[in-house]
Amino acid sequence: MPPDHPYPFDPAYGYDEAALRAVGAPPEPKGYADFWTATHAATRAIPPRIARRPVAGTDPEFDTFEIEFDSFAGFRVGGWLTVPKHHPIEHALIAGHGYGGREEPSYNPGAVTLAPCARGFNRSARPDLPGEALRHVVHGIESRDDYILRGCVADLWAAATALLELFPDLAARLHYTGGSFGGGLGALALPWDSRFTRAFLEVPTFGNHPLRVTLPCCGSGAAVRSRFRRHPEVLQVLAHYDAATAARRIAIPVLAAPALFDPAVPPPGQWAVVNALAGPREVFVLLTGHFDTAETPGIQAALQRRVFDWWREA
Repeated sequence: MPPDHPYPFDPAYGYDEAALRAVGAPPEPKGYADFWTATHAATRAIPPRIARRPVAGTDPEFDTFEIEFDSFAGFRVGGWLTVPKHHPIEHALIAGHGYGGREEPSYNPGAVTLAPCARGFNRSARPDLPGEALRHVVHGIESRDDYILRGCVADLWAAATALLELFPDLAARLHYTGGSFGGGLGALALPWDSRFTRAFLEVPTFGNHPLRVTLPCCGSGAAVRSRFRRHPEVLQVLAHYDAATAARRIAIPVLAAPALFDPAVPPPGQWAVVNALAGPREVFVLLTGHFDTAETPGIQAALQRRVFDWWREA
């Protein structure tokens, strides 16, 4: 049974798990692959010009650094780098964040982790860019080339370039982890960059936009839905930024954690991404996303154990 909730809509959207597993992905729009391969090539050609400096971290088992590097369209990305002090480094992680932004580093056992802030947020804030989800998600949405998500995806590739410049011996063990906003960005980024070898996507957003704009929610999708109602032509732009469409091209192993109930990221969109994954996948089903119940701590603990093993299995 879905949990009790205060929302004026059904965060399960009338879907049971069987129906969610049947949700599909939209077709690729014309010029889709050319657009993303060109964006990727342009980003990969940019020298990162890394700057880093040690800072006090919250986990004494890691060295923590503030880090900056160059990305697509002349943007300077800020974030954090964490490096284990006493234990062998088994892999490298690029860690995406949710649409609340990122205010602190990411610490992952056995991994050197670069946690970039998406352009507009926290250490990547800039006066001309919104740093709040409902404005950020529609910034530049009128144009495929200028939509802010293009740069946010490119920033993940630029982060990989920076991390591998610092730790070239980890090139064969570069992974991606991200949830919600970071899950959707990861799905958009992974098809075009062969350096990533494994991924974890939790409650990914941006899945199946034609369906998503019909579903009420309390997350960033509400802003997109509102814009669509006034300007339905934005779906032509969003077709190039559909995480479910992108997932059809993700061939690496992915551990995915979609939810059955989620008021912020409608589960049909999450499952559209997961169902479309083209490579080996493992699905860890969450009862809820963006909504805590008495079961949430235990489920999240089990998920984190599985994620840790997922990286080690690489």
